[in-house]
Order: sequence, then structure tokens, then C-alpha cells
Amino acid sequence: MVSQKTTNVDIDRLLKHHALMWRIRAFEEAALQAHTEKLVLGAIHPSIGQEAIAAGVCLNLRSDDLLTSTHRGHGHTLAKGADPNQMMRELLGREGGNSHGKGGSMHIADFSVGMLGANGVVGANIHITAGAAHAIKLLKSDRIVCSIFGDGAINRGPFLEGLNWAVVFNLPALFVCEDNGFASTTSTSSVTGGKGAAARAEALGIPSLTVDGNDLISIDEAVRSVISSIRAGNGPRLLVAKTYRLSGHTASDPDTYRLRSEVEKAWESDPITNLGGVLRRAKVDTVILDNHESNARIEMAAVFSDAKAASWPPLSRAFEDVQDIGDPRQEAF
Repeated sequence: MVSQKTTNVDIDRLLKHHALMWRIRAFEEAALQAHTEKLVLGAIHPSIGQEAIAAGVCLNLRSDDLLTSTHRGHGHTLAKGADPNQMMRELLGREGGNSHGKGGSMHIADFSVGMLGANGVVGANIHITAGAAHAIKLLKSDRIVCSIFGDGAINRGPFLEGLNWAVVFNLPALFVCEDNGFASTTSTSSVTGGKGAAARAEALGIPSLTVDGNDLISIDEAVRSVISSIRAGNGPRLLVAKTYRLSGHTASDPDTYRLRSEVEKAWESDPITNLGGVLRRAKVDTVILDNHESNARIEMAAVFSDAKAASWPPLSRAFEDVQDIGDPRQEAF
């Protein structure tokens, strides 16, 4: 188990994190069940084992801060404040979903809580983050934009382009790399030259910090510190959070590219178990911690039941949200 600090901690704050992490875990498990029941068309990318990053990052963001995410974005979206009922309806393509059932899992978004969207294109959210952060700077606002992406994204063009733009224009952007060791089913280290994300960001002049992504306290403290610096006008920062994806790349991934012993060993560093241990050593009543799990499972079971009972969007919605601005003539292109 990861060694975490047990002194000078804000117990109420850690309890909030613990409850949120369980809500994310329970939502992901419900989403996997929906996929098993063939209620989801398309892929589900679970983030089981990575909940500490979503909680530690998003609970440090203000409600008016902005967030962009990856195809593995359920936890981030929930942590930013989105309604799980709307999220599950979106996954099932039902009426009442965040995007009326049109976006699904990989494109989940909720502008009402500042969640600009997950993205099925690896690294594409980094560009969106740079653009949104530039807009915030032009508006002279003290908001920030946070971009969460996987370690596979650092080998794609948007990582260089987005971070370079952010540092050149001194933008209020926090880039968070969820380094789970795999780009889909490929070990990231086998396809990455040099020392990785932090070294590349620092070569551009962006200060970087690497933390244990399964240690909620370390993430919480690091994010609080870098956000304060960004808000003070000191430009973009990169946080690399080392973690491990405890499930397959997708709900249907047989996960044959990893040794079972490796995955079993990784479960010993489950971030929820880690934080629970910290709270128990701090003499928090075990009943409170157990209730976080049971309440989360009850909540997400109800969310799943609600989504299954929800109606399909009317056919007329197919013609909504379709861009009709611009000149349709061929010569206009």
C-alpha cells in the first residue's frame, strides 16, 4: 500500500474525497453492467483505479473553472459536479441525457458545470484547453482551464502544440497527465522516447510536478499549490499523476496483454483502499467509511434503473444541433 501522510490532515476534506471516489467507482461499475446488458452502443472506458486523480483535481477547481477530458472521462465529469442521472441516460442514449443521448460515453459533456467535454480523439482536448484558456485570458478572468489526458496522448501532436501555445501566451491552464502506463493496450514506455511528459513540458518552459496518482493527499496538495500559482498569473503547469488502470482499456477488453500477477499486485494500491486506511488510522468511525461505499452503490443502482426506464429521444431530435451556418455551395470550400 502507498504510504500516505496521517498527520495535519483535514479529515472533513478527506471524507469528501473518499465519498466522491466511491461514487465514481460505483458509477463506473454500473456503466460496465449497462455494457454487459448490451444497453450501451459503443465503447465504455472505465477509470477504475484512477479515482484519486479525478477527485483530487476536480475538488480543487471552482465551479466556474473549465475542464476538458479524455474518452475515459466519467469520473472527471462526475467530480466536476455533473448529475449522474443525466450521465447514465447519456450513456444509454436516452432522453434527458447531458447531450440528449447523442454524445454517449466518449463525448460526455456538461457546460452547466464547466465540463467542456470528453473526447474520443486522443489528445484533442489539449487543443481545446489552450483555446479556452486563451479566451479566459482575453476576458481578463481569474478562472483556469484544466485538461486531463492519458500518457498515450503525449506522443501525439496536440501535446506539443497545446502546451507550446499555452506557454507562449502565458495561459491559465493546468495540464494533468493520468500516467497509467498504457496507451490503449500498449505499454507506453515501449513507444515513448526520452523521459516522458514532465521532461517534454519542462523543455518548453512549463514547470512540472510528478506525484503518486494513487495517493489522494499528495494529489490534493499538489493541485492546490499549482492552481494557486496559475491563478496568480504564473502561466501553465503540468502535473503527472502515476497510476494504474485496474480494468481493461474498454469494457470488452480481455486484458490479455498484462500479467494477472501484475494486475493483482496493482490492486494492493487501490486509491480508495489507501485513503480508507489513512482515515481509519486517523480514528474515523469505520461505519462512516462503509456508508460511503453503500450509499454510492445505492445511488448508482437507482441511477442505472432510472436510465433503463427512460424513454428514447423523439425522432425530431435527430434534426436538432445540426450546423446549418455557412455557404453550402461546393465553391465555398
